[in-house]
Amino acid sequence: MTNRITGISGPTVSASPKGLKMYDRVSLGDAQLMGEVVRLEKQRAVIQVYEDTRGLGVGEPVRSVGKPLTARLGPGLLNRMFDGLQRPLDGLYQEYGAFIQAGKQAAQPWLARTFSFIPLKRPGDETRRGESLGYVEEGPFKHYIPNMEADGRIVRIVEGEMGLDDPVAALSDGTQLYLQHDWPVRLPRPSRGKRARVEPLITGQRCIDFLFPLARGGTAIFPGGFGTGKTILEQSIAKFADVDVVVYVGCGERGNEMAEMLEEFSALDDPRTDRPLMTRTIVVVNTSNMPVAAREASIYTAVTMAEYYRDMGHNVLLLADSLSRWAEALREISSALEEMPGEEGYPTYLASRMAEFFARAGAVETADGKTGSLTMILSVSPPGGDFTEPVTQACLRTTGSLFLLDTNLAYRRHFPAINWFQSFSLYEGDVASYFNRQVSPQWGLHHRRCREILQKEQRLREVAEIVGTEGLQEADRMLMHVAERIRREFLMQNAYTEDAYSSPEQTNEKIGGILEPYFRDTNTPTHGASGTEPGPDYPRTSLGSKNARPEA
Repeated sequence: MTNRITGISGPTVSASPKGLKMYDRVSLGDAQLMGEVVRLEKQRAVIQVYEDTRGLGVGEPVRSVGKPLTARLGPGLLNRMFDGLQRPLDGLYQEYGAFIQAGKQAAQPWLARTFSFIPLKRPGDETRRGESLGYVEEGPFKHYIPNMEADGRIVRIVEGEMGLDDPVAALSDGTQLYLQHDWPVRLPRPSRGKRARVEPLITGQRCIDFLFPLARGGTAIFPGGFGTGKTILEQSIAKFADVDVVVYVGCGERGNEMAEMLEEFSALDDPRTDRPLMTRTIVVVNTSNMPVAAREASIYTAVTMAEYYRDMGHNVLLLADSLSRWAEALREISSALEEMPGEEGYPTYLASRMAEFFARAGAVETADGKTGSLTMILSVSPPGGDFTEPVTQACLRTTGSLFLLDTNLAYRRHFPAINWFQSFSLYEGDVASYFNRQVSPQWGLHHRRCREILQKEQRLREVAEIVGTEGLQEADRMLMHVAERIRREFLMQNAYTEDAYSSPEQTNEKIGGILEPYFRDTNTPTHGASGTEPGPDYPRTSLGSKNARPEA
């Protein structure tokens, strides 16, 4: 019996449920639109369509693919742009023009490429799932080919130029192994276990690396309103972060902003390898005018590709802009399914979905015995800059770092506009010994002194507004002057100059040059002072704010 469409409501389609399973990928109608089963009832199956349903009619056939939404993983993914369903955007543009047409599948050029496969196993060797069979050269590093099919004994393995659809090995039970394989995007890839996060992820941003360090395998969010510099900060981190592979997700952003960002992103040079940055980057784009179901799937497609490179022992960075648009897609889908709404209309399972997604980050021991990491830095766009809205609050429950972007700082041209009183990092204690050991024994001392000055200056500012700067004691005026230097010379970085990147050694030297003259004499500072009054244009939220975290 062929399943038939029984009802259509926007991107939500009802069909007869015979033979369908939850999260099965299906093909709908004569146009072969892609969809996913999201609810099963006794008399009907509810399908969320990834594409525009215009022209789809009741009674048209529904065909099950027999598996959930998957990502195709193998050599050739780097230096490419995909939509949320892993369709190549360059191929779609060449075949159908600037707009994606429903039901159209573009040629995937990387599938026709050949790669020189170098085996690491021999006939007669035993292999387990997750172990590497061999590798191919891809860009600046080795791309290991895993066995993701079954445990067994290898009876045949080849060497030389191979296509992605050519078998590279065969097991004794007849199982064929290829350079590529498919993996369900909503299923985390296996590993031997998580490892402690003890190494920092160097971003080159002094405010992050020094005040709020991020660990490899950690998670961070940076919520901020319009114009606070989220995109520029993401580009700077992508360019300079100490990682092997970057996966960038543009989820639900405006098309013109994404086009501008991609144009700039593709022109960036990688300072580590002197190659274009895109040679170690994967971009997943699903703009606000694309179907909402594909937007919801886009971050799962991206994190699956990121996990794939993590399993090779690489350090991977996942950047998403923005998580708020993904949550809005969840809200639209939940509303179409007539589910019970939660706060502000978001589904009641919003927090648990986010927790499941954040849990896919981490430093792991891979199934092949290597050590890899997947770090997530995700932007949040709270409506009206309201950081008490559900998405930001749900992220705060699970994230390890918060880089709060302050609108007032951005308006005063202080970039990166990270509010140093409301931001926090729970990895500070984990990575402190690394900085003290690898960079300088003075790192921790400088860190404590810098925070002490900023906190004291915040209290003094309130007094200065009443009595004026002249009414303060000389020592207090000196402290405010040093705090001003910390803000202007240390926390600010111009993304378009050589100061865009600061190594840990440069960071330590710079903050030391500001702090050490002041603390040279614990009773009387020896550095000269001016009576310059810091302007009232910096964060005023105290550490006792309801959104602040206690210091680690």
